[in-house]
Amino acid sequence: MQQTIRFAPLLLAVLLAGCSMGPSSSDIQSQPTPIQPTPGSVIAPVAVAPAEPVMVAVNAQTAGDASAFVDAGAYARLSGIDRADAATAQINALNFGRPGAPRNWGKVGTTSGSVTVGPYVQVNNTSCRNFTHVVTIAGAAFTKQGTACKDATGTWSVAG
Repeated sequence: MQQTIRFAPLLLAVLLAGCSMGPSSSDIQSQPTPIQPTPGSVIAPVAVAPAEPVMVAVNAQTAGDASAFVDAGAYARLSGIDRADAATAQINALNFGRPGAPRNWGKVGTTSGSVTVGPYVQVNNTSCRNFTHVVTIAGAAFTKQGTACKDATGTWSVAG
């Protein structure tokens, strides 16, 4: 007991020394100084719009024939506008689509479609992606799955 009382002041000094340790003046000076507004200046929060999906306008001639990417039974029943919309969605999905994120086209309840792509894969030094293109006409769904590869000119075509 007497030994404990003898070491108590030393123990108390060690404990109190740890409490008094804070940032030194050199630590405070080395941290960046926040920007201070000048008199008369206005600092307002900046509104940032959420990211929108990238859509590139592609006409049917630029996109090529979408018949290879759409079920043949559905493609025969599509109007010219629907074919152009399907081709644009297919090319945009292949070029810019996130794997697993559908790219929709048309109007739900009439003729519409959805293109979902997989990740890029390299096949013989060629960029390829798996795709699923679902076309809905009058409530009936037509599905085409395949692999599309991009040639040196940037044109996508169905492999195999």
